[in-house]
Amino acid sequence: MVTGGAGFIGSSLVRALVRRGYLVRVVDDFSSGRRENLADLGTTVGLDGTGPIQGGVGSVEIVEGTILDDACLDQAFSHADVVFHHAAIPSVSRSIANPVASHEVNATGTLTVLEAARRAGVRRIVYAASSSAYGETPTLPKVETMACAPLSPYAVAKLAGEHYCQVYARVFGLETVILRYFNVFGPRQDPASPYAAVLPLFITAALEKRPPTIYGDGSQSRDFCFVDNVVAANVLAADAKDVSGQIFNVACGARTSLGDVVRLLGEIVGWQIEPRYQPSRAGDIKHSLADISKARTMLGYTNPIPFAVGLERTITWYREKSRHA
Repeated sequence: MVTGGAGFIGSSLVRALVRRGYLVRVVDDFSSGRRENLADLGTTVGLDGTGPIQGGVGSVEIVEGTILDDACLDQAFSHADVVFHHAAIPSVSRSIANPVASHEVNATGTLTVLEAARRAGVRRIVYAASSSAYGETPTLPKVETMACAPLSPYAVAKLAGEHYCQVYARVFGLETVILRYFNVFGPRQDPASPYAAVLPLFITAALEKRPPTIYGDGSQSRDFCFVDNVVAANVLAADAKDVSGQIFNVACGARTSLGDVVRLLGEIVGWQIEPRYQPSRAGDIKHSLADISKARTMLGYTNPIPFAVGLERTITWYREKSRHA
C-alpha cells in the first residue's frame, strides 16, 4: 500500500514493488501526483473497488481519494501488510504560503493514516520524513540523534508526523519506520510546478539552453539523493528486524554545492551554463549532509548510487521525455 503513489517518489516505489511481484494498492487524490506516472501500470478505479488492474509482474489497484477521508483509507488499507506513507504537500515555499493546508495534509493526514492502519491491522508503516526537520544547525553531517530545529511550516508538520509514528509504535504496538529523505531527485520529478525542486528546474533549463536561477550565491550545498536510493531504503525498511520507532537518514553521505551542480550539468549537456542569481528564500537551509551509518548498519542500506551517476540517468530520462512530448 503506497499513499501518494502517483507522486514522483511514490510512483518510483510502486514500479519497484510491481517488478518484485507484489500486489500494490495506491491511494492518491492527484492534487500533486500525476496520472501519467502510473499510466503504463493501469487506470484508476474508484471507491467501489472494481478489482485489481494488471501491470507488469505484479498488479496495481489505484484508489482515488484523500488520506483525510477515513472511508477511503479503510478501503485502501484492507488486507494491507505494509503501508509506505508518501502522501504529502511536499514544499517549503508552499507551506509558507499556506501553512494550514501543509499542516492538515502532512501532520493530520499522517495521523489519519496511522489510525486507519491500526484499524486494518497493518503490520508496518514506513514513513517518508524530511531532512528539513534538522533545520539550520551548523553541525555536519546530520545524525539522527541531533535535536531538531525546523525552519518552515512544512518541516514542523513532517516532524510532527515522525512523533506520531513513534507514539503509535510505543503506545499501540504498530510497527513504524521513519526515513528522513535528503533532497531526492530523479525521473518523473515535475519541473512545471511553481514549487518545483531545484534539480528538475536546473535540468530542464540546461536542456533548453536557458540559464537556471540560483537563489543565493551558489555556495549552498545539498546531499542530493537519487530516487532509486530512496526506493531501496523503503524496500529494506519494510522487513528489517528490530527497527520499529527508529529514524534513519536516507541520502548519499556526500554534498554538492549548487554552483558545482551547474558546472556538472554543463559538462553533461555540452555547454557552459551561466546561472542567474536571486536573493536567498525564506526557509531555505544553507548546507545539508547526512550521516547514513545507521541506515547501513540496521537496514542494510549500502552503496547508494552517487550523485553524478544519478544526475546522468535523470538527464537521460528528461531528454527521452522531451523527444516523445
